[in-house]
Amino acid sequence: MDYLNQIHLERHISYAAFIDYLRLEAPGQRRKRLILLSTKAESAYTDCAYQAGDILLVGRESAGVPDEVFADCERAVKIPMRPPARSLNVAVAAAIVMSEALRQLSLNDRPTP
Repeated sequence: MDYLNQIHLERHISYAAFIDYLRLEAPGQRRKRLILLSTKAESAYTDCAYQAGDILLVGRESAGVPDEVFADCERAVKIPMRPPARSLNVAVAAAIVMSEALRQLSLNDRPTP
């Protein structure tokens, strides 16, 4: 699409470098939280209070993320599914959760009457 010039992409040389980036706290900025979308999560994505600067992480559709990556996440959320369904396509799941996060953040940006 023609929106690529409207986003900021950051690449990290390794997963360890990415974790170091998460732990950096710039003066006057909120610490970045890593929020994992996982079928193994206990809470629903709608139960999370998203914050500016949150980073949503998705794993592989076939295997999710390794246990050590799961442990690095500050929070894990899931999209509740009716059995026998187990999960959604990873892009669809990311879009659903990102939509909820953006909805919450836009509500927080509105002035109170």
